[in-house]
Amino acid sequence: MYSLPKNITIIEVGPRDGLQNEKQLVSTDAKLHFIEGLQQAGIIEMELTSFVSPKWVPQMADSKEIVAGAKKTGRQFVLTPNERGITAALEAGAYALAVFVGVSESFNKKNINKSTAESMAALKPLILDLKDRGVFVRACISTAFYCPFEGAIKPEDTIRLCQEFVEWGVDELSVADTIGMANPAESHYLFKQLKEQFPDTLITAHFHDTRKMALANIYAALQAGVDRFDASAGGLGGCPFAPGATGNVATEDVVNMMHRMEIETGIDLERLYEAIKKIETHVSNPINTGMYTLYKNRS
Repeated sequence: MYSLPKNITIIEVGPRDGLQNEKQLVSTDAKLHFIEGLQQAGIIEMELTSFVSPKWVPQMADSKEIVAGAKKTGRQFVLTPNERGITAALEAGAYALAVFVGVSESFNKKNINKSTAESMAALKPLILDLKDRGVFVRACISTAFYCPFEGAIKPEDTIRLCQEFVEWGVDELSVADTIGMANPAESHYLFKQLKEQFPDTLITAHFHDTRKMALANIYAALQAGVDRFDASAGGLGGCPFAPGATGNVATEDVVNMMHRMEIETGIDLERLYEAIKKIETHVSNPINTGMYTLYKNRS
């Protein structure tokens, strides 16, 4: 019998990862109402926005306004791809930053036009400086299991990349099944290795639900000792640089599964549904996740 945690933390990524691939521009006010609704549901850690070039991700052009307008509660991340993004984020008042790199060379080049090694070389001095300033740093590891261009990624390659980040002092590793191809056996193996090798670093699992295995992969990661999970309200999301990457696992589905197993999340499902309703009319595709569909049919 596996030992499961009594409580877990869900990091809500809907406002950033969930909306970045949305073709229909969502207004700043709509985003802030969404964020407020998520906070009222009990979410204490959230990825708000990203400081990237509006040329590449137009949806994130209002990042300064989002940081300024969001109620300061819990830990709020912003994604920063480079030195310019980091500087802009700090000037805007962000206090927890996320950087990212792909284990896959092909994905990394498609994403930011650099090899993985080049990305890491550029990130190292930036991370060391942020840690000297006392800034919370989250490292997002993309294509940790599979790449849309290269196929399966060796677990040792993912672990090696994580090791570098840990040596630089990052506070958290968010390890992502970017295109939703991982299976529960792969999830359990990789996260067990990560938990054992990096016991003093926060380990977060990030699953997309492309093949409807995200909840199974989360359960496998739970069994491996993981108690932090990224999720997106309404299952919103996808990566514009990763063909086949559909939405993130839905926050409401994860919360329901945890509560059914008597694992606390601190999140109120009814209020979470209300938060999803706030954003539903502003996105181009209907929201049809399992629990939200049940909620709408009940209503």
